Order: sequence, then structure tokens, then C-alpha cells
Amino acid sequence: MTTFYSEQAANRRNSFLLALIVVAVLAVFGFIIGYVIGLGSGNEALFGIGALAIAVAIGLLSAVASYFGGDQLVLASSHAKEVTAQQAPQLYNVVGEMATAAAVPMPRVYIIDDPSPNAFATGRDPQHSSVAITTGLLQKLDREELQGVIGHEMSHIRNYDIRFTLIVGVMVGSIALLAQIFLRYTFWFGGGRSNNNDKEGGGGGLGVILLIVGVVMAILAPIFTALVQMAVSRQREYLADASSVQLTRNPHGLERALAKLAADKESLHSANGATQHLYIVNPLKKLGGGSALMSTHPPIADRINRLRQLTGDPPMDQSELRQLSGLE
Repeated sequence: MTTFYSEQAANRRNSFLLALIVVAVLAVFGFIIGYVIGLGSGNEALFGIGALAIAVAIGLLSAVASYFGGDQLVLASSHAKEVTAQQAPQLYNVVGEMATAAAVPMPRVYIIDDPSPNAFATGRDPQHSSVAITTGLLQKLDREELQGVIGHEMSHIRNYDIRFTLIVGVMVGSIALLAQIFLRYTFWFGGGRSNNNDKEGGGGGLGVILLIVGVVMAILAPIFTALVQMAVSRQREYLADASSVQLTRNPHGLERALAKLAADKESLHSANGATQHLYIVNPLKKLGGGSALMSTHPPIADRINRLRQLTGDPPMDQSELRQLSGLE
């Protein structure tokens, strides 16, 4: 029988492997860029190694900058306002309960004035963390459901998910930046280098082949790594659901909350493509279809069925699935 411990272990392994894929693509892409730039010099390998080091350095420097200031940027872009225990007593009480259960410090609490029910957590570690909840969530969920959502977000904090997804996201951005640099270099200088190689007889055919490979990678690598980023985000959502059950000892609260959030038709106005992966459900959800491969969140039906596996309850029937159809 599936347990939340096995869910946690499986998702940690899968997320770690997906992160390694992003790092590998970053390194390989950097090497190819350097190798192609160095064609005809006789030191192609050195150019490749140097570019690989530069590519990894760019990713690391970007990650460090986002590590120290990314959470405040996310909160500001989401129009989140910090509140006190006097301003939101029930919310503070639930957050305090879940923080105690997770054995992490009390995070700072923010509220987003928006009728769409949703929530997210941010911060570089449990000592520098925040949770943000919309007014719609507070109005539409009962206490048990609120506990399930806050338990989910507290799990992101305890499991260092925000740091993890931030680093992967920055690396994906670095790959996109490298792709743009390479494509611009190819446009301005690629033809001239190839012509020189042809005239000198220095492996012009190989140069053309590698140039084509580099251009194809420059186009496809950002798409591929963005898909990996979305897959990482989906895996962390499964893990946080399982961890929330561990904290609340009540899978039914989170299950009911997910069903309510899925049924809500409103989109969160302050959300955008850069922050949508942080929320408990996709804040940009729309009625209608959509590829699960391109989603930052797993289908809610799958999340609910995984929660039901933990309790031995039967999966959702057709009538329940129809209510969630087309929502992520």
C-alpha cells in the first residue's frame, strides 16, 4: 500500500534526477557553444571547456542573486501585504499550528486581496520564509481545509522546495540566455567563420555540421529545460500533498480544499507565468483543455486520487471527474 513516506521518497528521487538533467543540459550547451565559436582555432576543446565554465558560472551567479532577493520580488509582484496576528487571528493560529507540526520557525504571513482562492510559500530557508494567502481562500475554505492548504505550503518550506525550484528556474533562464547569445553570434559571425574554414580546408564540413547542431540546440534546449522545470514543479506538488497529510493527519481536509480550488472559475489577477508554479493550484487556470506536459501543476484529479490511495478510499468516479474536467 502506498504511504506518504513512500510518496516523499519517490518524489525526492525524481525531482533530484530532473534537476540533474537541467544542470547537464546547461553544461553540454555551454560546451557546444564554446566549441563552435572556437572552430578553426585549433583549440576547440579549450574553447568548449571555457564556455562550459562560463555557462555554469552564469547560472550560479544568477542563483545567488535570486537566493537573497527573490522572495521579496515575488511577494511584491503578487501585491501581498504582511498582516499581524491581530489582523488575521484564525489564519495566524492555523499557520502557527502547522509550523509547530513541521518543526520550523513561524513564517511571516501575507494576504493577497483577490477573490480567487489560492496560496503559496516563498523564502530561501525555514528561517527566512513567508506564506501568502488570498482573501478568497480565507472566505471559501473551512478550518480543516485551510489546515490542509497551510500544511501543503509549510511542507514546501520544510522540504526546501522554494529554494530547489528557484535554483532550477534560474538555470532554465540561464539556458535561454545562452541560446539567445549563440543565435545572435551565429547570425552575425557564423557565416564568416564557416567560409574561412572552407577556404583554409580546415574541416569546413565539420564546422557546418556542428554549427547546425548548435543552432538546433539553441532552439530546442530552452523548450526542453522549460518542460523539465514544469516536471520538477509537478513532482514537488505531489510531495507537498503527501507531507501535508503527515502534518495534519487528515487527508480529507486537503482533498476537499483541492476540489474547491479546482471548481473555482476565477483566475488570480496578480499571478503571472514567472510565479504560477509557486501556488498550490495553477492560478492561471482556464476552462477547457490543455496539455498536462506544459502545466506547472499535476492534474487535481491525480492529486486527489493519490491522497485517496493513502487512506485506501476508492478513486474519483466519473461524476466527480467531470466536475474537475479541464482544470489543473
